Amino acid sequence: MRLILQPKKRLLTRMFLTSLSIIALVGFGLAWLITLLHAQNRYNQTTSALIAQLPIIAAEFRENNLIPITQAREGDDVDTQYIMATCNSSYNTLWRSDYAISLNLNNICEQYLDIKDDLPPFYLNFNGQQSYFAYLLSIDVETEMYHLLILKDATALKAELNQFNRLTYFRLAMVMAIALLLLVSAAYWGMRPLTQLKQELLQLQQGRKKSLSQDYPVELQGITTALNQLMDQTDQRQTRYQNAMNDLAHSLKTRLAASIAIIDDDSLDRQQQHQKILEQINDMDHLVQYQLKRAMLGQQGLRQQQTVIAPIAQQLAQMLDKIYRDKHVIFTLNISPSLQLPLSKGDVMELLGNLLENAFRLCGNNVMISAASLDNNLIQLSVEDDGPGVDNAIKQNIIQRGTRADTQSSGQGIGLAVCHELVSSYGGTMTIGTSELGGAAFVIQLPATA
Repeated sequence: MRLILQPKKRLLTRMFLTSLSIIALVGFGLAWLITLLHAQNRYNQTTSALIAQLPIIAAEFRENNLIPITQAREGDDVDTQYIMATCNSSYNTLWRSDYAISLNLNNICEQYLDIKDDLPPFYLNFNGQQSYFAYLLSIDVETEMYHLLILKDATALKAELNQFNRLTYFRLAMVMAIALLLLVSAAYWGMRPLTQLKQELLQLQQGRKKSLSQDYPVELQGITTALNQLMDQTDQRQTRYQNAMNDLAHSLKTRLAASIAIIDDDSLDRQQQHQKILEQINDMDHLVQYQLKRAMLGQQGLRQQQTVIAPIAQQLAQMLDKIYRDKHVIFTLNISPSLQLPLSKGDVMELLGNLLENAFRLCGNNVMISAASLDNNLIQLSVEDDGPGVDNAIKQNIIQRGTRADTQSSGQGIGLAVCHELVSSYGGTMTIGTSELGGAAFVIQLPATA
């Protein structure tokens, strides 16, 4: 079995390598430029010193009757303390000073020909060891070009340049070390927001936080804002699904209770029971489809519909009468057969189902539902009973999910919350008052058009 180690991809490593490469390239390029400029500066200084000595050299040639200097040839005894040679236009050596001959420096002009096109300073190496600095003076004599080469021992100059180069690169190493420390510090400082983001995401995953903090750098605020919005949308979607499932369970409970009551009703024959149960099953199927659609789209996706109220209210009352048949509830319907609510059928069934179920459960024996169009383009719907009513202290609380006014019977306390959410989503209002029957009155006002 062959084990292949694949290193992890790290953004920090890429930043380090790229930044160090740039720093090294710029640093070494700058160091090379500095050393080159320094060498050329020293070359210019040495050249200036040699130029200043040219009158002395010319005087020496004049004393030997070799003016111009191109008249010097091998064998001429010119008394001079300089290392010199004369060349023709092809850089062939014509003459060497005694000093040059004593040092055994041969082919001076020929060696200079090999380096004359390079950048200064110019050095000539002899015997593989000794190095000489070379300065060229060209003279045009009767259309013929001649060259005078003056050499100077470059040992001290090269030692100085080498020391300068070593010092320059040592300083460069120090600068790069400091740059590396600053780069590491800057990288970790720059990556701290990402580390913070990672920790906060872990806290979000563990449920210890609800959203990301807002103190991120500007470059990351777009990302964190988008993540917060995404989490808000996810939470809203999850809450919507959870509420829809709770609402579905609450709605189905009433239909199941009605189905059981129909089965236990001895006044109905088998065919009638079968028909009634099929009606409840159809209602349950409609509720399932409605709640699933509501969970996916929210209330906004269920608008722009008109539903007749009276038939649904009558059907729900008949179902509830089976469930609470021991109460012998007197149900009163005061709704025009043609009056419509600007809600979908599922919303009307959900709204009336919860309100009527509460009324039938808590009434003495009277329940009344009324609806009418008002002059200000509103439709008012009220469900009243002759039960104990609702205490003023809890009127605002019972429209919250999980809060129940009746603690003596079983339930989840979500029916009135569903009604309030549904009415609010359509721009309506729901108030809780006292009925003329003596119990509670739930009054709903909705815009006549969605």
